[in-house]
Amino acid sequence: MQVILQKEVQSLGREGDVVKVAGGYANNFLIPKGLAIMATAGNLKQLEQRRSSIAKREVALKSDAEAEAAKLEGKSVTITVKAGAEGRLYGSITTKDIAAAIEEQLGLAVDRRRIEHSHPIKQTGNFMLKVKLYPEVEPVVEVKVRSDQAEPEAMAAEAESVEAAVEEVSADSAVETESAESAAVEEEAAPASEDEEADEDEA
Repeated sequence: MQVILQKEVQSLGREGDVVKVAGGYANNFLIPKGLAIMATAGNLKQLEQRRSSIAKREVALKSDAEAEAAKLEGKSVTITVKAGAEGRLYGSITTKDIAAAIEEQLGLAVDRRRIEHSHPIKQTGNFMLKVKLYPEVEPVVEVKVRSDQAEPEAMAAEAESVEAAVEEVSADSAVETESAESAAVEEEAAPASEDEEADEDEA
């Protein structure tokens, strides 16, 4: 059956669009929610009279979307989560998580349903996602998923640094010990002083 959309419906259309949908979907969801009305002759006539006002609203909506897109395009957010071996997450990153990160880190409230998320994120890494603000207004945001544990490479580097520091301290200690032993040997081997020789002669 055909209906006239009263508001934007994701993946279906925008206000004023005449679309064909299943009867159950229209009668049980779209119409009761105020999202659409039946495409009767009378309603279609009223739609034509509303076209001008609808067009003005769409221009304003697109302008707002472009302004928001300028603040999102090329930006990145970081989400830190628990991860296991090889960066595999214990759960997955949802659009709700991403929307929350965007709002917290970029200061922009984004409807999570507008975030393109075709495959669940279950691994650490960097992911480029579109935010569908308006037709043809789809800024790309980079989502950096990081483990809350230090990366193995970083841990190994830190361990090597500590080991090198310990070896350096040990080497310095060894040099100091060797120097002290050498000084003691030289002192024992040094010739007796004149006073000492005199004492020996009197004896």
